[in-house]
Order: sequence, then structure tokens, then C-alpha cells
Amino acid sequence: METYLDPFDALGDPTRRTILELLRSGPRPVGAIAAQMTVSRPAVSQHLRVLKDAGLVTDRAEGNRRLYGVSSQGLEAARSYIESFWDGVLAEFKQAVVAQQKEEDDGD
Repeated sequence: METYLDPFDALGDPTRRTILELLRSGPRPVGAIAAQMTVSRPAVSQHLRVLKDAGLVTDRAEGNRRLYGVSSQGLEAARSYIESFWDGVLAEFKQAVVAQQKEEDDGD
């Protein structure tokens, strides 16, 4: 069995993104998630396992069922990774704006 450790790999699947969106409104059991999906309950369970292995979903026992919810820590790690690119992106954007302004000033 393959284990997904990278949240971006896990979110590459549209079904998993849909599941994460459903969990956005609060924890749910597998059955409630599967009821809103076009895939089977066992398939939802497999997708939840991938999301959990990627650190994007947590689970907890409540009576005889498990409730799945979004992991704020997992999302924070993914957000931090994306944000690590912003300094470079913003510096490149600034250079492009300065270059465009220079071209416009030279054209006048």
C-alpha cells in the first residue's frame, strides 16, 4: 500500500479535494461523506486514509463511528510551503513593474 506524505500529492485527486471541501463545514462520519459523493463508501474510506496520511485530515472515535475533520496543522504546513515562494514571486513582480514603468517613461 502506498502512503502519501505530501499534501499536494493527496490533493491532486478531485475526489479528495471534494471530501476536504465537505469537511470544511465540520467533522463528519464516512457515511455522511459518502452520501454526498458519487463514489462508494469503501472508496471514500480509502480517500480519507490518503488525506489522513498526508496530514490533511484527522479522525476521532465517537461512539461506534469515526468522525473525520480537517487538520488545521496539516493545512498550515501546506500554506507555509506555498507562502515560502511569495518573497521571490513578489520580487519578480516588482522588477516587472519597474521595468514596465521605465519603458513607459522612456517612450514619452
